[in-house]
Amino acid sequence: MGGIRHAFAVLISGLSLLPTILALSYGFPYGSQKVRGVNLGGWLVLEPWITPSLFDNTGDSRIVDEYTFGQYQDKATAQATLQNHWNTWITESDFAAIAAAGLNHVRLPIGYWAFDVSGGEPYIQGQLPYLTKAVTWAGNHGLKVMISTKDEVDINVRSLSIIGAPGSQNGYDNSGQRMSSPTWQTKQSNIDRSHAIITQLGAMFANNVNVVPTIAPLNEPAGYFSSQLLSVTKQYWFDSYGTIRYPFGSSQQSNLAVMIHDAFQPLSYWDNFMPAPNWQGVLIDTHIYQMFSVADNQMSNAQHISTACSQASSLSTSPLWVVVGEWTPAANDCAKYLNGRGVGSRYDGSYPGSTRVGSCTGLTGSASTFSSSYKTFLRQYWEAQVMTFEKGGQGWIQWTWKAENADEWTYQAGLANGWIPQNPTSFKYPTICE
Repeated sequence: MGGIRHAFAVLISGLSLLPTILALSYGFPYGSQKVRGVNLGGWLVLEPWITPSLFDNTGDSRIVDEYTFGQYQDKATAQATLQNHWNTWITESDFAAIAAAGLNHVRLPIGYWAFDVSGGEPYIQGQLPYLTKAVTWAGNHGLKVMISTKDEVDINVRSLSIIGAPGSQNGYDNSGQRMSSPTWQTKQSNIDRSHAIITQLGAMFANNVNVVPTIAPLNEPAGYFSSQLLSVTKQYWFDSYGTIRYPFGSSQQSNLAVMIHDAFQPLSYWDNFMPAPNWQGVLIDTHIYQMFSVADNQMSNAQHISTACSQASSLSTSPLWVVVGEWTPAANDCAKYLNGRGVGSRYDGSYPGSTRVGSCTGLTGSASTFSSSYKTFLRQYWEAQVMTFEKGGQGWIQWTWKAENADEWTYQAGLANGWIPQNPTSFKYPTICE
């Protein structure tokens, strides 16, 4: 199958198909209108830092991700817990609030295991009806869904993205399974299972591009891990292009756009990869955070803002339309379990091998504990990133909409507490990057 897909992908680049390719009609006017959105993290794919109570309430320290959530507790208990979570964490009222805040995209992660546990994985299934609901709710409120895959699947209102892949493409808990190293790329069966899900998603949404205009075949593959993983990822992008653009089993093309992730490589690495006009409707997703190294946590507030502003040039020279699909106004790794359940923070020195910067008190948790000066910084940093991502790229999708106890990360808390404006184009500090 892989060889057939590769041959098909090569065929797509042929000039004989060019007139049809140029007729692509996007479900969102990428290139002329900015993407402004938010991720619905922690809903259909669990992340311990977003909903720590789901993990703490198990009473089992071995449960560190969604894989072990199903592995180390009674299945009926896990099923009931997740069913309640799916019913309550995100509802249509959230979509209404997101639209009211002037946003046009929602990115929603959903695990590959929602579609396939044929490898014997202990995941609990039942997420697919909520995917259907999410798309319906998005349509009701004029939002777009983006779906992305890791070892989970990522749906962004206005596009679809798979977040997770069998074997994990990065080893992070947000891929569904926390591992010392990724193994997705080591077995053709893993890659074939990922392709089968993308084929299913393409068929599901090819005729609904007004709500789901984009599919992202894989989220955050760890291209830094090995040249093999990077090579497999690039071939996977080619193969997925054919699957997404030709979902009807014929020469008829869909109007679905394809979003690839930068695999943690510089945007310039992707020069001449899937270039127009032979390849159409390809966007690149980049994730920009400033807290996952000791040096990042040691930066001053002014340095965080300056660093954000400096990113405009690399975004503006991207070889493909670039969207910053994950970022945050948080500037430290203080949030509980952000680095994994049972893992500490670099900022306060509790992370192995880190150097303490200071106390996390007042920097994470409830906004009621935040000082006015901290809230001012969050507003300045938020604006600096939004302006930069729109100036240099096609826009942004903030991570994340809500969390149990990490208000500095969430769009919902930012709106309620004043560091995110009700209109995302209303700036208090319009010259902050000048």
